[in-house]
Amino acid sequence: MIRLYFRTIERLGEPPASDTRGRVFVSNHTNALIDPVVVLTDAACEISPVAKSTLWSIPGLSWLLDRAGAVPIVRRKDNASKDATANADVFDKIATHLGDGGNILIFPEGTSHSEPHLAPLRSGAARMLLAAEERKRVPPTFQAVALEFDARHDFRSRCLVLWGPVRAFADVPGDGEDRVRAATSIMEADLKGLLVEGETHEDRLRIARVAELLATDAGDRTLGAWSDIGRQVGLASRTLRSVDARIVAQVVQHVDAYYAELERAGLDDAQVAGRSELIDDRTPLSAWKRAALAPLAASGFALYALPYFLPRWIARKADPDATSTIKLGAALVVYPLWAAGLVAGSFALLPPPLSIAAAAIAVTSPFAALRWLDTIYQRRTDASPDVRARLLRLRIIARTAIDEARGKLPS
Repeated sequence: MIRLYFRTIERLGEPPASDTRGRVFVSNHTNALIDPVVVLTDAACEISPVAKSTLWSIPGLSWLLDRAGAVPIVRRKDNASKDATANADVFDKIATHLGDGGNILIFPEGTSHSEPHLAPLRSGAARMLLAAEERKRVPPTFQAVALEFDARHDFRSRCLVLWGPVRAFADVPGDGEDRVRAATSIMEADLKGLLVEGETHEDRLRIARVAELLATDAGDRTLGAWSDIGRQVGLASRTLRSVDARIVAQVVQHVDAYYAELERAGLDDAQVAGRSELIDDRTPLSAWKRAALAPLAASGFALYALPYFLPRWIARKADPDATSTIKLGAALVVYPLWAAGLVAGSFALLPPPLSIAAAAIAVTSPFAALRWLDTIYQRRTDASPDVRARLLRLRIIARTAIDEARGKLPS
């Protein structure tokens, strides 16, 4: 299901092997329940996610959480009367699970959020490792896994999973609380080293745009390339602000001017740069495949228009930080029921073999429509030569400002 929700899921780094044992995975948390699903489905080993206890009160979700081996944690923000021993039994079970070779996924920020940077990490993950080590069974390890989304609220957007280095808890220095703080600091450094961050949403957006410009010129528009360049851009931006803030302001001015005109024209940066093949590389259907699937896709659009928009409508009324989760959850209810109704109607209203053909169309047509939607969403408008020339001038100015700023970086 998660590979239907996202158009592509890219991976960087080494994911855990199927025989991984006694490991705590720590991840950033910006996309609610989508985050654990992405991590769990990208890893080859079995992982039990740690989740807030309030999720078990949602009908249907508690069954899924139990099937996934999820572990409930009571947060103080969910229970103001929580005392220090509220999670003692849970921590003991987790420590035993890790000590026996099980794996745990935890989001140490403590909550899903939409901030442009990592929130301060809590010490729970490190305490779990310390308690597991005291069992003196499987030596515990930990690994950061970062998640990036090009449009986290959008159906058929792209996702990037970045696996960090594996750390042995035995190598963390110190004793007691000092060791817990040291392990938490390592986790935070590993996650920050994988993520593209900004001080504000506007700052991160500009970093993302500069990274896109550079990735386009490098001929690689994957999320992996964007992430690698974006982290370098973020570091350079922070360095340049301490050297000469006017250099950064100049880049901001020209990049903002270019992208404002780009959005007004409805074009992609690759088109302006004369690298339209980079857009075509991301288009999942060739022309002949689109033509061959057109009749089936048209049936899919007609039959599934209502269930396609219904999850969107439901998600608009929900928590903005859980938009993708609500969309996916609603779709998993609406689509199967709708498809079952169409199949039942086919056999009730039509004689064979028409009923069999109609049922087959009802089952397969939404997938053909989905492939067509990918093509429609990625198609960019064309523009007049004058508009293209103006955009190209603005792009050259922006790129020149970026190159001049790079030249001011300390060697």
